[in-house]
Amino acid sequence: MSVKVPSDIEIAQQAKMLPIAELAKEWDILEDELELYGKYKAKISLDIFKRLQDKEDGKLILVTAINPTPAGEGKSTTSVGLGQALNKIGKKAVIALREPSLGPVFGVKGGAAGGGYAQVVPMEDINLHFTGDMHAITTANNLLSAAIDNHIHQGNQLRIDARQIVWKRVLDMNDRSLRQVVVGLGPKGNGFVREDGFMITVASEVMAVLCLANDLMDLKERFGKMIVAYNMDGDPVTAADLGVHGAMAMLFKDAIKPNLVQTLENTPALIHGGPFANIAHGCNSIMATKLGLKLGEYLITEAGFGADLGAEKFLDIKCRYGGLKPDAVVVVATIRALKMHGGVDKKELGEENLEALDRGFANLEKQVENVRKFGLPVMVAVNRFVTDTEAEIQLLIKKCEEAGVEVALNEVWAKGGEGGIEMAQKLISLVEREESNYKPLYDMEESIPEKVNKIVTEIYGGKGVVFTAAAKKQIKKLEELGLDKLPICMAKTQYSLSDNPKLLGAPKDFEITVREVKVSAGAGFIVCLTGDVMTMPGLPKVPSANRMDIDERGQIIGLF
Repeated sequence: MSVKVPSDIEIAQQAKMLPIAELAKEWDILEDELELYGKYKAKISLDIFKRLQDKEDGKLILVTAINPTPAGEGKSTTSVGLGQALNKIGKKAVIALREPSLGPVFGVKGGAAGGGYAQVVPMEDINLHFTGDMHAITTANNLLSAAIDNHIHQGNQLRIDARQIVWKRVLDMNDRSLRQVVVGLGPKGNGFVREDGFMITVASEVMAVLCLANDLMDLKERFGKMIVAYNMDGDPVTAADLGVHGAMAMLFKDAIKPNLVQTLENTPALIHGGPFANIAHGCNSIMATKLGLKLGEYLITEAGFGADLGAEKFLDIKCRYGGLKPDAVVVVATIRALKMHGGVDKKELGEENLEALDRGFANLEKQVENVRKFGLPVMVAVNRFVTDTEAEIQLLIKKCEEAGVEVALNEVWAKGGEGGIEMAQKLISLVEREESNYKPLYDMEESIPEKVNKIVTEIYGGKGVVFTAAAKKQIKKLEELGLDKLPICMAKTQYSLSDNPKLLGAPKDFEITVREVKVSAGAGFIVCLTGDVMTMPGLPKVPSANRMDIDERGQIIGLF
């Protein structure tokens, strides 16, 4: 007789949560530093940094993964489970994760609160409006959009070239119809007619700025530097030129503060900021990460998608601006996903296939190699599924041993922290045994083509980069403006090491085509767009929203 496995939301709704004020007290957060948002979530005042400034930082552990597949890797689940496991064996561990975007929640990807018995709660709140940070980002972004069109309407003193407005409006929803729009239609009072477009909120530079700022004044200064358009002479026009960066920062008086929640096992979790990793830098805020390092002996954080995207950006962008030095990296993989990288169809993943696993291991091996290029200790965490056979498990362990990398199986989805004890013990041993010699991949003073070429050849395993004529022109413009000495943020498909989502495993001898190069001067990086990466996703044929509902008691149904 089969036993029905409860859904993620059913597990979350049965959780015994501690009142967040009680949890905060246990973790040295003072009552005056806590701003309650109901009983189980709170924001933490930035004043805490001054009080804890002399306290020694804990160990910084980054969780990353192989290139994602529809088979799932469970990176967030592993991050949550690892934090729970460390606390179970007597180490004080804190987790720092990204906030989920409503677009993917209602679309296809799902939330970002982990799964099974390795979840962050209250799951419904985290995946829906949470504490309103996404609304602050959306509003600040669109305030700037409104200011641009109003400035032109009111006489255009800055001589903004309406054909060179690079700032777009945003909405935290997957809505393909808004990718390209026309604004200003109607009578003269509606402003000038021009082409515009919407991005999803998490693709906004405002989100990136929030996650890379060190405090409120740094946030305001970065907002002021954001380039929104170019004038008739081709010179950049910024948010500071429009005089609205102060008002934008004002909208963040609460949103800038990290959010405190907990896991199913009452491990503290700081959830703050959530840029996508295929079009932005894919990491939670520097402030939440730094706070977690002060609160615990270990801070477990993650970067979006595979190590070629999120981890590379964490190590080349976030660590530079935050002055962070990671102590170790955990690369998450599943046997199912590796078999997909080895050529197996999703419908056949339940069947044993050692040949496909052997082929697909190349992707994991390449991501481990990528982490080592930054001088960091690394281990593999295998998220175990019931369909994994003993022969497959043994083959994967053998392949990891041959590659000289520590490997641990984990069952945190089914067993919570208990299922991650071996993983936690091996991580502690790795950190104590191997020293971190972290160094970024490239020097910021190198040219844009040199930096991109290093990422493509050393991290992706390609043979080189092709810049389109438009991209070359854009690079030349950034060089003339003195804006080329910044880190690179590659916008690339998450499914492959290449820019072709169908090339799984570890392809070789491919070229990456960069079609557009633009600067995010406030965030402090240069975005290079490849392939057909979109900044406004669409909904699938049957959106997840179709399965969601709420009953007369206010109980949410079908949210994962």
